[in-house]
Parts: sequence; structure tokens; C-alpha cells
Amino acid sequence: MPMTSAYAGWQADAVTAEPQPSSSSPSVSSAPAGAALVAVLSDGVVTLRPHSLDDADAIVEQSSDPESLRWTTVPRPYSRKHALSFIEGNLRAWATTDGTRSWAIEWTDGLGRPRFGGTIDLRPGAAPSVGELGFGLHPAARGHGIMSRAVRLVVEHAFSTPVWGTPVSRLHWRAVVGNWGSRRVAWAAGFTFHGTIPESHPDPMGGPTALDTWTASITPGDSRAPVKPWLAATPIEGERVRLRPWRLDDADAIEPRDDPEHWMPAGSILRRETFPTWLHVRQERMADGIGIDWCVADLETDRALGSVLVFSRGGEIGETAELGYQFFPSARGRGAAKEAARLAVRHALTPAAEGGLGVRRLVAETAADNEASNAVLRSVGFTEFGREHAVDRLADGSWSDALHWELLP
Repeated sequence: MPMTSAYAGWQADAVTAEPQPSSSSPSVSSAPAGAALVAVLSDGVVTLRPHSLDDADAIVEQSSDPESLRWTTVPRPYSRKHALSFIEGNLRAWATTDGTRSWAIEWTDGLGRPRFGGTIDLRPGAAPSVGELGFGLHPAARGHGIMSRAVRLVVEHAFSTPVWGTPVSRLHWRAVVGNWGSRRVAWAAGFTFHGTIPESHPDPMGGPTALDTWTASITPGDSRAPVKPWLAATPIEGERVRLRPWRLDDADAIEPRDDPEHWMPAGSILRRETFPTWLHVRQERMADGIGIDWCVADLETDRALGSVLVFSRGGEIGETAELGYQFFPSARGRGAAKEAARLAVRHALTPAAEGGLGVRRLVAETAADNEASNAVLRSVGFTEFGREHAVDRLADGSWSDALHWELLP
């Protein structure tokens, strides 16, 4: 899991300048002055402790890692001198009444060895009652659930201790849009997402354009568990197609559409030129529990044929969800859409305890003259329950109807 963008000491965010290496040399001791002031926190698996000079080499490794470079403005190249200054500055801040509180994350690897896992810090916010959370994980520690544990420890500490002389009432988190590892950690710890702040962070790669950031927060009364489900495009195989997550290289398979404009909402259509944005929107919807969009791929070649999705128009998926799909011209007439719809319907209706969505009722909406789409719905058990008249204006000035469908198991 790469660093969050709000990671004090190793990078600069939109409001805090990166500290420069100290002009004085740090102590030669592995436990510099100030270590005794650090509040050691542990849940029995992860321990948050003072930084030690023995951590310097691992800090250099972490700060030179491609994911760390991608998401933070850590100095480049990152030297051992940077690491020693970082350690010294972290410990010195503990002696101040308004400084950042930083911890080294320690975990035990598969061989039973204690390892440096990264850094997590609690920095002052807009008032003494508000803090900001930042964190970064060493590559060797990723994928073990370590950072979620560390975040919960710091959150509990912040809400139970007057860190800056007064009780903390809210903690903020922020990360560059696209840093899914950091967002998932905040999600797992119970943070509530508030949206995206446009052009609010410098580009870590040195580009001239400011980047968007996600923002979220947590308060003492909030659960330390996810606020809403994070849905995933679970791979599902059929006889001719497989449903799987989309990949950026699937853009090569996208074909121009050749059907009437009123058959699909313009913003939902797969196009090569807008595919990265299209995909990002769907990834955010899955993270918000709103829907799942699968790539429908040929079982033999794995080439993308189109899309099938289960979603909700009114927030996260509940008892009712909607089915949608679109296929490239060359993929039509071979049964791919019917099989993909059947696989998606089965997943949606499967109880959550068995790995499905636990949906009670599925609905769909089509253009009345889209007979191919209507045939797909009939093939998987949908029945028509309503017709809206004169919904879509056609090129010749006339109006077409829309059909409403439902499926109850």
C-alpha cells in the first residue's frame, strides 16, 4: 500500500512544506533523544513505536519504491541523510506541544522477525481539536492488513488523549485520486468519504498540473469498521465468456458503436478516447457500494467483448438493483450478452453470506425498439411491467417509448 498524500515529513501536500534535512547531525545512538516521549501503541499484532536510527535503511527503501514515488512528493533521489533527518525531526516534534506525532510501524514477518513496516503520523489540523492522518507502508509489509491496524490504533489514541491540549473531535484523511491502496485503508478503518477536491495537490511526478485529492474524516462516535461495502468485480466463468475486472489495456478492444443514440446514455458508452475516465468512475462506484461493472471477455482469448453491470441509482445497492449491459458490434449475435447477463443475475441474487450481492429484486430499462436488448432480458427471466411513452426524441423528430422490466427469483 503506497503512502497517502498527507504524509508529514516525507513529502509536501497542498498546505505543508516538506522539512529539509537538519543542519546538525543526528545522534549516533539507535534511540535518539525524544524516543522516551513517544506513546507506544500495540494491538498484539502491530506495534507503533519511536523511530530508531536502525530504521534508516528501510526508510530509504520505502522512499525509493515506485509506488511511494508515484503518490508522494518524497525527495528524489532519497538518501540515507534524508532518512536520518526524518527520524530526528519526528522525535524532536514529540517534545513540542503542537507538533506532529509520528510512529514507526513494526510487524512480525513469516519467519517471526520484527520488521520495520512504515510510518504513520498524526499532524495538527485547522484547530487543536482537529487532526490529519498520514501513513506509508514499506513494500515488504504490504498486503498483510498492517496499515488498517495501525490506523485504528492512532485513531483510538487521538480520540482518547488530548494530543494538542484538547480532545480531538475529528481526524481528516486525504490522498491523491487514484491511490486506491490508501483509500482502502481509510475505508477499512471507518472513515466517511466526503468527495473529491479538484486540483488540490502538486503532481508527485513533477508535472505542471495540480492533481485532485479524495477527502474523508472520522469522529469519536463513528464505527472503526467500513461505513459501506466496497464491491468487487469478482471473476465468474461461463461456457463462452468470463466476467472479470476491467484493465486499462482493454481499451484496445473497444469498437465504435453502430446503434441508435437513444439506446444508451451518452456518458455510459464505452469509447477508447474516454475509457480511463469511464473506468475510474466505475471504480469509484464500486468503492462506494453503488454498483459492479464487469468486463465481459471471451473465455478463450480473454479479449473484451463488452460490459455487464449491476447497480443502484439511489445510493449503495440494497434489496433492489438494476441490470445493464453493452456489447461491441463484433460480439453480438453469439450469445455472449445472454450468458453474461445470466452470470451477473446469478451473482446479484446469491445471498451475501455466499459471496453474492443478496439482491431481492432486479430491474432494467430499455428502449422499446431495442429488440436485441429486450430479448436478452427475456432470456434470463425478466418480465415487462411498464411502458413510458414518448421518452426519447429521435433524429427525425419523433419520440420512442421505454420499457421497464423486473425479475423476482
